[in-house]
Amino acid sequence: MREQRYLSFLVIIYFLLFLPATSIRAQEVEHEREFDYALKSEKGPRMWGKLKKEWDACNKGEMQSPIDLSNERVRIIRKPEKRNYKLCNATVKNRGHDISLQWHGDAGSVLINGTEYPLQQAHWHSPSEHTVNGRRYAMEMHMVHLNENATNKIAVIGVLYKFGKPDKFLSKLIRNISSMIDKKDEVKNAGMINPREIKIGSRKYYRYLGSLTVPPCTEGVIWSIKKKYAASNARPMQPLNKRPVYLMAPGATV
Repeated sequence: MREQRYLSFLVIIYFLLFLPATSIRAQEVEHEREFDYALKSEKGPRMWGKLKKEWDACNKGEMQSPIDLSNERVRIIRKPEKRNYKLCNATVKNRGHDISLQWHGDAGSVLINGTEYPLQQAHWHSPSEHTVNGRRYAMEMHMVHLNENATNKIAVIGVLYKFGKPDKFLSKLIRNISSMIDKKDEVKNAGMINPREIKIGSRKYYRYLGSLTVPPCTEGVIWSIKKKYAASNARPMQPLNKRPVYLMAPGATV
């Protein structure tokens, strides 16, 4: 399909293999020494909830992420979110276990259910954390938004990628990313970056209420995964626990 956008650089996948799950810096654990993604590790995903009392939700929470976005579990909703992003200064940072793009100032926001969520940062996972009908994609981007005054404070927009044609937005970042490999805590000025250049594409997307996918696994995160396409750092799938998953599409009726 023409609307499908593919990622072709194997080198970008290599650089992003160390990316973590979605979270806000004020709430997430930033240092890889506190946890890891190895399934058999004493600090791996199966043990996260036992490592610290405040991480208890990682093992006992009933609204955990990621999940499989199976078509059999979705409904079509009428109103998609409204994005109002702005040109803003940004930096690229190597946090040791990930490389993230962080905006400094007003980068705009997304409006979800009448609540405005300012954009904070973006990062990528390889392979994707969420799956569609059991299929895991080459990479997943997370745009993380935060509203401290909202009931659900965190909203994340995710995009799934396949291999293919170069992505123009990622191409702009590749020089900074490639120069900071193995340079933990390295920060580079990325200049003025417009989030609107991130081509999300399809107006259809899945929505559900989940969690951060990194300790402390805080629940109440609003996930919107764009339905663009019907050593690892992706957290294993979490049980759906009868949560509704909505497929958003313009013009549809509830």
